[in-house]
Amino acid sequence: MTAAPDREAERDAILAALVPVVDGIAVTFGPVCEAVLHDYRRPEESVVAVAGSVTGRTVGGAMSEIGMRVLARGDEAADELNYLTRTGNGTLVKSSTIVLRDSAGTVFGALCVNIDVTAVGQAHGILGALAGLGTAPDALPTTTFGNDIDSVVEAIVDAHQLRQHRGWAQLDRAERVRLFRDLDARGVFAVRRAVEQVAARLGISRATAYTYLSHARTATDPNPAGGTS
Repeated sequence: MTAAPDREAERDAILAALVPVVDGIAVTFGPVCEAVLHDYRRPEESVVAVAGSVTGRTVGGAMSEIGMRVLARGDEAADELNYLTRTGNGTLVKSSTIVLRDSAGTVFGALCVNIDVTAVGQAHGILGALAGLGTAPDALPTTTFGNDIDSVVEAIVDAHQLRQHRGWAQLDRAERVRLFRDLDARGVFAVRRAVEQVAARLGISRATAYTYLSHARTATDPNPAGGTS
């Protein structure tokens, strides 16, 4: 019986074959384009190749919020094409994330293309104002692109808290479980040490964080033994 192929070697070969594609995409679309190749087997340093500079990514950098979301979906993840977002400094970016699978269908990485369309958006706003069509586009989500995985995790937690307009102490138990469920769905806890980091960011103990994460994943009564912290 033929032995199963070496999946790790296969994944390495796919990534190696895509490195020149990254360079080719960036050269084709010019200075407004950035192409990034990710290896999700290493979330904290997933960037294995990058060409262009739109989000400031560098080789050895961490995955973004988008990558965490793909990682959380596992093999159910699908390509995300032509979506708009903003970077932390306000750059308007049109992006596509194409998931990479091995021959078994397992998602292990992604090829991402980011195009700076800030100038296009400004021109659209000016033309729209002249035509009387309004000047303010719909609000776009801000995405954290960081080479440090800790900064990405912190940005996700902080954004969630801003949406709540309340700190941990002001949330009831159901809201706390919902917070952990939302963070889990966004792939935060797929990263090493994320539970400890989230706990520190929320000002709670690591044990409390693990308890709420357990409740979030099992949909049990969100009343951790020992109360809150």
